[in-house]
Amino acid sequence: MAGTASVAGEVFVDALPYFDQGYDAAGVREAAAALVEEETRRYRPTKNYLSYLPTPDFSAFETEIMRNEFERLAARQPMELLSMKRYELPAPSSGQKNDITAWQECVNNSMAQLEHQAVRIENLELMSHYGTNAWKAYNDNLAFMIEMAQKELHKFRKQIQDLNWQRKNDQLAAGAKLRELESNWVSLVSKNYEIERQSFSWKTKSLNSGNSRETKTRRTSDKTFRSY
Repeated sequence: MAGTASVAGEVFVDALPYFDQGYDAAGVREAAAALVEEETRRYRPTKNYLSYLPTPDFSAFETEIMRNEFERLAARQPMELLSMKRYELPAPSSGQKNDITAWQECVNNSMAQLEHQAVRIENLELMSHYGTNAWKAYNDNLAFMIEMAQKELHKFRKQIQDLNWQRKNDQLAAGAKLRELESNWVSLVSKNYEIERQSFSWKTKSLNSGNSRETKTRRTSDKTFRSY
């Protein structure tokens, strides 16, 4: 493992996952899980990492209808049933049988209902005549949008794949360089150890040789002194 990179200015990553070995060894996964658990227990965030973002406005896209519906749900009120009153043709009540105004309102309501049904029939005829081409154009536009989205997706996937390949190549190159440096370090350490060992050996021999010469000199001096 090597290659220290700063992430967000606080966390340092020291790993080459495409190069490092030993992840499948016995006990490695358990040890990593224990480290994560230990860090999770002692980690206490000191600041809100979303503080630089503006306060979200969750009601920005709410319409009046949506707001009323949310209020109804919050109050646990039942949903209003679909009103069919506009399609009814009620006759005047028994107390208004002789009221011309009441009968005129019923006639106006009937004429409005008839006109509404006529407009619906006209819209259906227009849809029957022009709707096919409109739907074909819509489907063609939708197919074009899908094709463009798939092209964008393919482009992004290719960029991700190229990025992963680049990361892998960089990490393998860095790993090979680290292995070479490690080998050189081991070689230099071995040479230094051999030099120290030879130096110590020569130093020991030199001390032993000096002690031997000193002993011989003392013996010669003793003999000379005795001869006098």
